[in-house]
Amino acid sequence: MKLSRVWMKLSPDLLPFADAASETLPLDRLLRLSLFQVSVGMVAVLLIGTLNRVMIVELGVPTWMVAVMVSLPLVFAPFRALIGFRSDQYKSVLGWKRVPYVWLGSVWIFGGLAMMPFALIILSGDTFAPPVVGQVAAGIAFLCVGAGMHTVQTVGLALATDLSPVEQQPRVVALLSVMLLLGMLLSALAFGALLANFSQLRLIQVIQGAAVVSIVLNLVAVWKQEVRNPAATRPDRDRPAFQQAWDELRRTGQWVRRLTATGLGSFAFAMQDVLLEPYGGQILGLTVSQTTLLTAGFAAGGIIGFIRAARRISDGGDAHRVAATGALCGAFAFTTVIAAAPLSSGFVFALGVGLIGFGGGLFAHATLTACMRAAPPAQIGLALGSWGAVQATCAGGAIAVGGLLRDAISGLAMRGALGEALAGPVTGYGLVYLLEIALLFATIVAIGPLVRPVGNDLQPEDVRLGLAGSRGAS
Repeated sequence: MKLSRVWMKLSPDLLPFADAASETLPLDRLLRLSLFQVSVGMVAVLLIGTLNRVMIVELGVPTWMVAVMVSLPLVFAPFRALIGFRSDQYKSVLGWKRVPYVWLGSVWIFGGLAMMPFALIILSGDTFAPPVVGQVAAGIAFLCVGAGMHTVQTVGLALATDLSPVEQQPRVVALLSVMLLLGMLLSALAFGALLANFSQLRLIQVIQGAAVVSIVLNLVAVWKQEVRNPAATRPDRDRPAFQQAWDELRRTGQWVRRLTATGLGSFAFAMQDVLLEPYGGQILGLTVSQTTLLTAGFAAGGIIGFIRAARRISDGGDAHRVAATGALCGAFAFTTVIAAAPLSSGFVFALGVGLIGFGGGLFAHATLTACMRAAPPAQIGLALGSWGAVQATCAGGAIAVGGLLRDAISGLAMRGALGEALAGPVTGYGLVYLLEIALLFATIVAIGPLVRPVGNDLQPEDVRLGLAGSRGAS
C-alpha cells in the first residue's frame, strides 16, 4: 500500500504514458484497450519469427514454401481500408460499430491458429495424406490469421480514436505502438522458453494456447469500451458505397499525397528488415548473440521515437514535419550503417540500427496521427484503414524486394560482373541501403506541401477545439 501511494504521487511526466489518459478515457481503461495490440504483436511474432524457424528447421518444410506461407497474411493488407469503412458504416440493432469487427477478427485468428499446428504437421510430410492437403490447409490457416490480425488492428485503432479526445491522440498512438512492441517482446521470450524442448505435441499446445490467449486479450480489451448507439447503426439508414466514401474523404484534404508519403517511407524503412542481422554477421563478423541484441536496440530506438513524436505533436508541433524529421533521421541512420563496413565498427553499426528504429518510430507515429487528425468523424475507420493498408502492403513488399535485390546484386558482384572494386558481398547490402536513402528523400519531397509554415504550430487551445485537422493538415 505504501508503495502504491508513492507511485500515485509521482508526476505524470515520470510515469510512462500517464499523460495519455483523459476524463473520457482513463488510464486503466486505455491500458485495457491496448491489449488488442499485445494480441496482434504476439500473433505476429508467432507467424514471422517462431513458426518461420520451426517450419524450416524442426519440420523440414522447404524454405520457399515457408516464405510463401508467411507472406500470405499480407494478402489482406490492402483490404484494411474496406474493413475500416465497413466498421464506420456497420448496420446493427445492437448499436455497436467497432466491437463486432474486433470480435470477428478475433474469431478468425482463433480459428486459424487452432487448425495451424495440424496443418503444419501434414505439410512437413509426417502423414499419409497427399502433400497438397497440407499445403492447402496451411494456406487457409495463415490466411485466416492474417485476415483476423488486419481486422483487429484496424478497427481497434479506430475505436481508440473514437474514445480519445483529439489533444490526447498523439499520446494514445504512442502508447498503442509501444504495447505492440511489448507484446512482440514478451511473446518472443515466452515462445522461446516453451519450445526449448521441441516436440510436435508441444508445438500444438503452444500454438493453440496462443489462440486462446489472443481471443481472451481481445475480449478483455473491448469489454464495455464502445457505448451502444442504435440510432447510429440502425439497419434502415442509407449507407454510401465505398468509392463514394473514398471520394468524400479525398475532398477533405490531400489524402493521396499523405498516403503516398506514408507508402514511400514505409517501403524505405522496411527494406532492411531481413538484412541487418546478416549484414552484421557476414560483413562485420558479429556473433549470433551480438546481432540478436540489435533487435533490442532497434525496438528501443522505436520506443524513443514514439515518445518523442507524441510529445512534439501534443505540444502543437506539425505531425507532417515530425514525419519528415523521421525520414531525415532514417537517411542519416542508413548512411551510418553503410559507414560501419569500411570502419569495421560494430559500435557504429549498432548506433545506425538504433537510429533506424528512432526514425521509423517518428515516421510511423506522425503519419498515423496526421491521418487521425485529418479524418472526418464519420470516416475514421476508412482513414485509418487506408493508412494501415498502405503501410502494411508497402512494408511487406519492401521486405521481399530488399532480400531479392541483395541476393541479385551480391551474386553479380561476387562473379565480378560489376568490376573488381565491387567484387564482394557488401555490395548487395550497400545498394539496398542507398536505395532506402533515396526513397526517404523522396518521402520528404512528398511530405513537403503538407507541412505547415515554420512558426505556425498549433497552440494547445487549437488542438482542443479540433483545428488540428483543418490548419495545414490537408
